Amino acid sequence: MKCRLCETRRARRLCPGVRGEICSPCCGEHREETIDCPLDCEYLIEARKHEKYPAQDPDQMPSRELEITERFIQGHEELVVASGRALLEAVIETPGSVDSDAREALDALVRTLKTRESGLVYETRPNNPIAAGIQQRFQQKMDDFQKRLQQKLGMTTIRDADLLGVFVFLQRIEFTRNNGRKKGRAFVSFLASNFAGPQAEPEPRIIA
Repeated sequence: MKCRLCETRRARRLCPGVRGEICSPCCGEHREETIDCPLDCEYLIEARKHEKYPAQDPDQMPSRELEITERFIQGHEELVVASGRALLEAVIETPGSVDSDAREALDALVRTLKTRESGLVYETRPNNPIAAGIQQRFQQKMDDFQKRLQQKLGMTTIRDADLLGVFVFLQRIEFTRNNGRKKGRAFVSFLASNFAGPQAEPEPRIIA
């Protein structure tokens, strides 16, 4: 049987993205470029182990003016975990979403928080409808998380400055994990590996 994509080489593996048999070279060439690869594809998972990320310009790192220390992340572990899981769920629940859409959603959220810190109330929304969908779902999940905290503790415990720091932290993970492919979801795979599952939802408690 010939490869469904090149129609030249012999097919070697079943591709769930094209729902057909393809050859190994086409798998490598078209993976997350022209093919919407499911996160649970065995060949994608294996490729992730050897993923080489393009060199990033340090000057392009998101919010370079903000210092996000290891101490800050450790002190806000519950918020980091809740945010990581909420973002993962928001991306998965938004059809057609990829890493670049998650990046735009995070960028809009960070811009909104920075504006709020300056004393203005203005919500930034991405022009990209997929990114806007992620942002909306993510915000709703984070609002629900804060309501659970408030119900348990009887007070609001998450400051905008803390949310900003955690969102910038996620931005920077995406910055380093972006594999440069048009339909790349290496960042989403990272979120799935670190924040998926029941254990990822922390018991609400005061954020230090």
